[in-house]
Amino acid sequence: MEPPLPVLDDRETKPFFDAAAEGRLVFRACGDCGRGIHPPTAHCPWCGSWNTAWRDAKGTGTIHTWTVVAHPIHPAFETPYTLIAVQLDDARDVRMMGRLDGAVDLTVGTPVEVWFEPLAGGGALPQWRLTGDSAKG
Repeated sequence: MEPPLPVLDDRETKPFFDAAAEGRLVFRACGDCGRGIHPPTAHCPWCGSWNTAWRDAKGTGTIHTWTVVAHPIHPAFETPYTLIAVQLDDARDVRMMGRLDGAVDLTVGTPVEVWFEPLAGGGALPQWRLTGDSAKG
């Protein structure tokens, strides 16, 4: 069974998924207060400005928090897997979700890097993998 797909053509998120299809990670940021905005919206939730734009991210971050999913919630997702929240290195206000296969032993601050999971029917979904000594197990 195929996993459920994100809505790729939503007004607020289309540029995010278009960039992912090109192998780029982007985030929305405020041109007035400088804060990152995720999930992306046209206005800044921090200062209320409408002066926002998309910025390229380096694609690196650290684990902010995680949970191991042991009970299946959808037949396409084999358990166990680890659901993670990643704080971007170049946008400390931005935390993105991802999935690691298996029950992974993590600590806050574990370094990760983005990779792009191809989606059925085209497009890609940013995911994360451990880097450095953390990737060696």
